[in-house]
Amino acid sequence: MKEKRIVLFGGTFDPVHLGHIIVAAAAAETIKAERVVFIPAKKSVLKTADPKAGRRDRCRMINIAIAQEKDFELSDYELNKDGPDYTIETVRHFKNRYANTAHLYWLVGADAAVLLPQWYKIDELIEVCTISVMHRAGYPEPDFSGFENKFGKKHLAKLQSNVIKTPLVNISSSEIRRRLAERADVTGMMPVGVVDYIYKLGLYRK
Repeated sequence: MKEKRIVLFGGTFDPVHLGHIIVAAAAAETIKAERVVFIPAKKSVLKTADPKAGRRDRCRMINIAIAQEKDFELSDYELNKDGPDYTIETVRHFKNRYANTAHLYWLVGADAAVLLPQWYKIDELIEVCTISVMHRAGYPEPDFSGFENKFGKKHLAKLQSNVIKTPLVNISSSEIRRRLAERADVTGMMPVGVVDYIYKLGLYRK
């Protein structure tokens, strides 16, 4: 039986925006993946600040954003689990879910790639899934050469060979939150339905 290819896309998605949708679709096309799973986190393990929007609202916004994407789905696994949102534990969960019949790809933005040496059990993570680093507007092409002492040549080569060229969409959740707090225009930055949801509930206002 042919092994499935599943893309796992984690993050706080606070809020989800068109950049997330565009790069996820491009990555899935490059990987030739059957599914893309959006996995909102309670909070980033490497950041001190909590997301501005609540768990339920972030899930609803993701569902609105991916409603027209038949190969996209939402998982609230990390939101409902106890303890920190360690990527290795999430990958293990999906390996069990697919009964080891799927090859898992974990998407990482180029801006977050520099923090990979700090990830919990990163060596094991590189072994059990494929970490696919995406380009992001405003950041240089990912270069892992400085990580050789941490990862070793084998893992370094695996990381370097799985860099994905995705569209450089210059949209960020932090910029959207800033604009919404100042009641500035966010047209073209998020799916219309997500914008309507935010306005209706007054999310991200000061």
